[in-house]
Amino acid sequence: MSAPDLPNQENSTPVPPRRRWPNRLSRFMWALFIIGVGVFLLYPILVSTNFLFLFGKSPSLEELEDPKVEQASELYSSDGVLMGTYFRENRSPVAYNKISPLLIKALIATEDVRFYDHSGIDATALARAVAGVLSGDTRSGGGSTITQQLAKNLYKTRRGETRGGLGHIPGVSTIISKTKEWLTAVELEKRYTKEEILRMYLNTMEYGSNAFGIKVAAKTFFSTSPDSLSPQEAAMLVGLLNNPTAFNPRFHPEAALKRRNLVLMRMGQAGFLRPTAADSLQQLPIALQYHVERHIDGPPTYFRGAISQALTTWCEQNGYDLYRDGLRVYTTIDSRMQEHAEYAVEKHMKNLQRRFDTFWRNRNQNPWVNEKGKEIPNFIETQMKRTQQYKMLAAQFKGQPARLDSALRAKRPMKVFTWKGDKDTTLLLSPLDSLAYYKHFLQAGMMTMDPFTGQIKAWVGGLDYRFFQYDHVKQGKRQAGSTFKPFVYLTAIDNGYTPCDRIRDERITIKYVEDGKPMEWQPDNVTRSYTGTNMTLRHAMARSVNSVTAQLTELVGWDKVAEYAHKVGIRSKLLGVPSIGLGSGGDVSVYEMVNAYSTFVNQGFRSEPRLITRIEDRNGNVIAQFDPRQKRVISAETAWLMTYMLRGGMEEPGGTSQALWDYELWKNNNQIGGKTGTTSNYSDGWYMGVTRDLVTGVWVGGEDRSIHFLHSEQGEGGRMALPIFGLYMEKIYQDKELDYKMGPFPKPTVKINKKYQCVTEAPRRRREAVDSLQIDNLLDQINSGRSSVPDSL
Repeated sequence: MSAPDLPNQENSTPVPPRRRWPNRLSRFMWALFIIGVGVFLLYPILVSTNFLFLFGKSPSLEELEDPKVEQASELYSSDGVLMGTYFRENRSPVAYNKISPLLIKALIATEDVRFYDHSGIDATALARAVAGVLSGDTRSGGGSTITQQLAKNLYKTRRGETRGGLGHIPGVSTIISKTKEWLTAVELEKRYTKEEILRMYLNTMEYGSNAFGIKVAAKTFFSTSPDSLSPQEAAMLVGLLNNPTAFNPRFHPEAALKRRNLVLMRMGQAGFLRPTAADSLQQLPIALQYHVERHIDGPPTYFRGAISQALTTWCEQNGYDLYRDGLRVYTTIDSRMQEHAEYAVEKHMKNLQRRFDTFWRNRNQNPWVNEKGKEIPNFIETQMKRTQQYKMLAAQFKGQPARLDSALRAKRPMKVFTWKGDKDTTLLLSPLDSLAYYKHFLQAGMMTMDPFTGQIKAWVGGLDYRFFQYDHVKQGKRQAGSTFKPFVYLTAIDNGYTPCDRIRDERITIKYVEDGKPMEWQPDNVTRSYTGTNMTLRHAMARSVNSVTAQLTELVGWDKVAEYAHKVGIRSKLLGVPSIGLGSGGDVSVYEMVNAYSTFVNQGFRSEPRLITRIEDRNGNVIAQFDPRQKRVISAETAWLMTYMLRGGMEEPGGTSQALWDYELWKNNNQIGGKTGTTSNYSDGWYMGVTRDLVTGVWVGGEDRSIHFLHSEQGEGGRMALPIFGLYMEKIYQDKELDYKMGPFPKPTVKINKKYQCVTEAPRRRREAVDSLQIDNLLDQINSGRSSVPDSL
């Protein structure tokens, strides 16, 4: 067997081994390139869809079409005046045509000079910014366009749920956020015009000092509007956008000036200002008119505080945020009437406080006294222990009484309320001193309502909301004194009595049983004297005769009086006690009393007091309408007779409203009804006044019941509260813009079957008024048969 042919190993060319690694590297690079391209193409999709929750939430199509930003809700008066705002970020949008072109030019020159040439991303600026980062050149500027900045601000691309799983990795989070801003900017450019983008940008950006949006910023820093900004003002506001804190002109004036001048220079470089004009404007100082808006700024803050509770409840029930959703709330308050009410309270209370201080200074004692008029020992120390400040200090110095006492007596400068000058000044006071200082002030509460619609037209809850935030219109409740008496006469008239029925003014003893024990009560008249005459009910109510009211209360029933008071508008708990007719059945508010008296003027219909007429969303769509709500609770005849009874305070001799003759209220045969009220020890002074159009309630008193005058010459309702009503109504009638005219009450709309034109009608002028003692003697003659004057007409 022959051997196989074998190659000639000596003559054959050797074959080199195969080199596989270059091919593998090539394939790897191609694969990497393809993956890179794929990732590059897929990356925006992964980001926008938040793949595996790694990239965080991006704005939805709906959010892009209708972007939501925090916007202050605005409160308007019934006459269209902006009365205040509710906000976390104080922002009120403004239309593009209400923005100065100079502001637009300053913005573009500084933030995005090629704004009109790109579609959301400025490749030139971006390349320059990247090169600057790589080279360490911080002067190269940023690459974000106005549209990108808007995207960042509108959709909070670097906060909370927008971060995702990868958003917590340094560097990666920035790349993801930037990607979202690029993608969102492109989408915004597709959906909005350049003008709309500029408008949204200026309306959403922060300018510092709690100013969000150009409208609030212009008002905060220059007390002007966006369409009235000068070039240098526009430049300063644009300069703030870079860093609202560092360039705030109030706190960093030098830095703000440099930044403003940089903006002016760029406006010149961009051709928006002549170079000479830009240079000359840079020489001007920043002329600030600085005012930061706060929730409690401007009138009427008490009303705003009251309405916020109702608004917050409504928003919670209807899915709105009062502080973010840009609601427009239209209230019932008339700004002019509110101004007149505040004027009347200030004018009278300033004078009354002067008399009060003089009274107690002459007695050389503080005004907190017991029933015997003696100063209450340790009153301030006791009151201090009830304050939140004391509780905080007590917790801080627990078990260290000496340090606690030292803290309570440590003096420091405090801005306090005063009736002098601008109503505030700075004093060196300790916490104990401060409390004692404020306890000396008499307080006031006042409210006016349209009885036919329930619209509250004016609301003054105290002296100054900055220093006294307790609201004496609705929050504060006190005994009503004699202003409660009309509910006794209402109960009587609605159950068969007439204004001309008579009850003898005499000392009486009312016996009753309380907790199984026999009790006696002897009501005193204010004068401690009794005429012994048979008075008509109208005359007795007009003169506020306690003995007659107490007897009538006994006749109609204590519980019945409480029932009728609740019928017409009192909501507070009332006790059926013998003295309920004199106002001691429970504490009530000015708000309740005005509501109740309004039922008399509104022909027996009780109108629910209204604070709001309607609410609109940020686009002007009405989302809630609040119509009048009324219910008939007494007959039209009884209601008209009660208005006639209230007129007795002016028309009956000795009526407690006679001091109103001193005011300019009596043209065109004008008629006013009313009732004064004074509580025990003169702790509270009331006046309830009614006209043919309005019902007004006024309360005056100390913060504590132990703080008061000691004598009726100063402390009765006719002197403490009635003057506020008189001053207020003078202003109302003098205001030609208001549609309130003097004149008599309307004639009854139904037949009046009960006798009401009694013999005790009085002259129309105070100087002609018959002496009350002469009238009492006349009544005595009538009742004894010595006069032929008829019992009624």
